[in-house]
This record gives sequence, structure tokens and C-alpha cells, in this order.
Amino acid sequence: MTFLAGHLDLLLLASVCLLLLAGFPVAFSLGGAGLLFAFFGSLAGITPTLGAIPLRIYGIVTNEVLIAVPLFIFMGFVLERSKVAEDLLLAMGWFLRGLPGGLSLSVTLVGALLAASTGIVGATVVTMGLLALPTLLKNGYRPSLACGSIAAAGTLGQIIPPSIVLVFLADQLSNAYQSAQRDMGHFAPEPFSVADLFAASVLPGLVLVGAYMIYQMLAAGRQKDRDVVPLPTLAAGPGRADLLFSLCPPLFLIVCVLGSILAGIATPTEAAALGAAGAVVIAGARISASRVIPLGLPLLSALVLACVLASGFLKAEGLAGQMAVAVAIAASLGLFVGLLANFNALRAQGLLSGIVQKAVEMVAMMFAIMIGASIFSLVFRDLGGDETVTSLLSSLPGGTLGAMLAVMAVMFLLGFFLDFLEIVFVVVPLVAPVLLQMPMADGSLMSPAWLGVMMAVNLQTSFLTPPFGFALFYLRGTVPASVRTMEIYRGVIPFVAIQLMVLAMIYWLPALATWLPGRLYP
Repeated sequence: MTFLAGHLDLLLLASVCLLLLAGFPVAFSLGGAGLLFAFFGSLAGITPTLGAIPLRIYGIVTNEVLIAVPLFIFMGFVLERSKVAEDLLLAMGWFLRGLPGGLSLSVTLVGALLAASTGIVGATVVTMGLLALPTLLKNGYRPSLACGSIAAAGTLGQIIPPSIVLVFLADQLSNAYQSAQRDMGHFAPEPFSVADLFAASVLPGLVLVGAYMIYQMLAAGRQKDRDVVPLPTLAAGPGRADLLFSLCPPLFLIVCVLGSILAGIATPTEAAALGAAGAVVIAGARISASRVIPLGLPLLSALVLACVLASGFLKAEGLAGQMAVAVAIAASLGLFVGLLANFNALRAQGLLSGIVQKAVEMVAMMFAIMIGASIFSLVFRDLGGDETVTSLLSSLPGGTLGAMLAVMAVMFLLGFFLDFLEIVFVVVPLVAPVLLQMPMADGSLMSPAWLGVMMAVNLQTSFLTPPFGFALFYLRGTVPASVRTMEIYRGVIPFVAIQLMVLAMIYWLPALATWLPGRLYP
């Protein structure tokens, strides 16, 4: 009994793993096991600080950064359900039709945009599978190349901002970084924010997308005579106005959302609100008979309001200030009416209720997992889990490299069985405070931005690796029976190799992740 009492932290961790593998709901497994072992700890003479649980839950639900999560999810579902993503795919395929593998290149580009807006691997893979796979097969693409391109594009949401995966990861790394700094005696550490991780992931994400596209062009060009043919179904081409409307607004929206965060103009929450409103405007304009009010009124009102705010006349005295206030009020009313018209268009088409329902379900699931994971981590620390993890990682051979490889291997294997949420909220709080105190090869401490990018790419690789990768299971449900499972596995292997190559590049060239944050936020 004394032995068991001294290893309650490890028993708690093992119990949670068994419950998750048995298929129990994640939130209840984490929270329930934590409370149960808190009771066992009290019997063994350990007094868990359960009084901190309400404070932790209150901190989660009042965290302004996490408000961006439901907004980004809503944005993604609006773009998906309103067929904006489908239009974007066809328009991108038309513009790239002259390149070898043009349609597969468009899958990668559109998948990156769609993955960035949703951040959910399953939703993106299923959507791209339903939209793009029939077109790819119809145009002569090998099933392996088509399936590999779709699965790889669907996992890009793990690394390309703005992504809810990076939002959650940045939140956990921020807490871990502050904890690590306090342990080292630095009680005024520099803050680490979502914007820092977004900036750190831009270059690795672009490198990954570029590597995907190079491989697709080589694979298509090498066997273009029998595997990849031109795009006869798109040869006639849509109208130029339709092409521009399908392509430009979604791209402009993503650039505005990400650009406003990186430039420091808006917080992630404010940028997410912009993205959600912009997605509603684009979707409403797409399904409306006329685009004047759904698209023109909100855009004109937003432009006028931005000009008034930037001019500074709102602070002016006299007639100029009064006129500026009047114009700002009129522009705000125009923006409200435009958004209301687009919401009404979505409601009239029967899309709004389904979008809201799916978004609420996903948000509720995510925050329930957050609360359960918070209870688990609190009890785990009270049972001595911090010391156990620190001792384990510090005793591994190879120092920082050995500890990093061990953590990456554990996260990679967990990615076969758990979604990113469980891994981010369970593993990161346990290992990140220890890793962030370890020196790199040049003697400097590990950067939280670099660590976050490494973890994101590692999880992305895990979700794509056969035979247990989540993306492969989602894709299998969308492909026709004529496509064999081995063809899916064969198609993703080159993309897994590319991801491992990029992961090694980030490790040996940390500047890929740290250069842009250093330039933007010196």
C-alpha cells in the first residue's frame, strides 16, 4: 500500500490512458479520474488543493484569448456549409490548370486555407474528400496521389495560422513558459501570446506547403501521359466575374485576419470576430440573388468606418468632430444592416441553424475537455507528478536532445489514439515547463515558439501516418469502394516523409520558427 501511495501520480496517468483507450468520453475521463485520485490521495495523507478547481474553471471561461476559438469554428463552418470552399477549389484549379498536377496543387492551397479557418483535421479531410476526390479521379489522377494530396492538405490546419489548434497550444505554452520562468527565479518573464505562435508557424507552414506542391508537380509530370491529364471539365472556364468572386474574397479574408494579428492591429479574438463576420458576408453574397446589399453595403460601411477611425476626427472639437461621429454612426448602422441581411440569407436557405448547432456542439466539447484536463493536471501536480516528469526527462541520455526526442515520440504515438485537444491539454502542461528550462545546443534556453511549432508539426505527422492516422480514417469514409485502403496508405507515405524532413529542418534550423516573431515583436 505504501508503494501505491507513493506512485499515485503514475497510477492516475495510467488510469486516464486506459479510460481513453476504452472509449470513455475524454472530458469525463480526465475530470473523473482526477477527482477519484484526489480522494485516494487524501486517504494516503496528501491534501489536494481542490479549492482551486472553481478558480481554474473561472479562468478558462473568462479567458479573452479563448473567445477566438468559437469564432474561428463558426467561420470555418460558414465557409464549408455555404459551398464557398467548393467554389474556391474550382477557381484555384482553373487558374493552375496549365501546371502539371494543377488540380492537386489547388487541393493543397485550398486545403491550407480551409484547414486554417477550421483547424479541425476531420472536418477538413471529409470536406476536401467529398469536394475534390471525385474531380481528381475523374481527371485521371492516380487514387494514391489523389488520396495522399487530400489527406495531407487536411492536416495542414495543425500548423498554418489562423488555426484553433495553435490558439489552444499557445495558451498552454504561455502558462508553461511562465511556470518555467518562475522556477528559474524570473518573476517578470516576457509574455508569450497566440500572435507569437502564429508568427512562428508562418514560415514552417509555407515551407511545408511548398514542399507538398513540388512533390505533386514532380509526381504529375513524371507520369502525366497516363496518370494526370489536362482538365477537360474546366476547359470552358467559368466567367471572369465568377472566378474573381470565388477566389478573391476568401483569400482577402484570410489575409486580413492573419495580417491584423501579426501586425498587432487586432488581438486574436478581435481578428476572429472579423473573420466570422467576413465569412457570413461572403457566404450570404454567394447565395443571394443580388450582391449589392449582402456584399457591397457591409464592405462600404466597414471601409468608411475604418477611414473615420484612422483620421482621428472623432476626437476633434466642434463641427468636424460632430460630423465624424455622425458618419461613424451611419457606417455602423450600415454594417449592422448588411450583416443582418446576410444572416437572413443564410437562414432562408436553411443553413444558419445547422452551422450554429455544429459550432455549439464542437465548442461545448472543447471547453468540457479543457475543464476536465484542468482538474486532471491540478490533481496530478498535487500527487507529485511535476517532480516525476522532471526527474524522468532530466535522467534521459542525450540531455535536451534526448528529452525532446522522448517527448516527440510520446506525442507522436498518442496522436494515433487521441485528438489534438487531449494531447495539448494533458501532455503539454506536464512536459513543457521542464523542456523550457533546458538549454539548446548554443547554450540559450528553449524558445516556446520553436517548441510549439515542433509539437504542431509532430502531431500533424502523427495524424497522417498509416495505419492509425486520424486523417486516414476520416478519408476512408469518403472514398469510393473502388479505392483500396493500401492505395490511401501508399499515397500518404511521401507526404509523411516530407513532414519528417520539415520537422528535422525546424530542429536543426530553429530560425525557421524564431526569425519572424523576432522581427515582428523585437
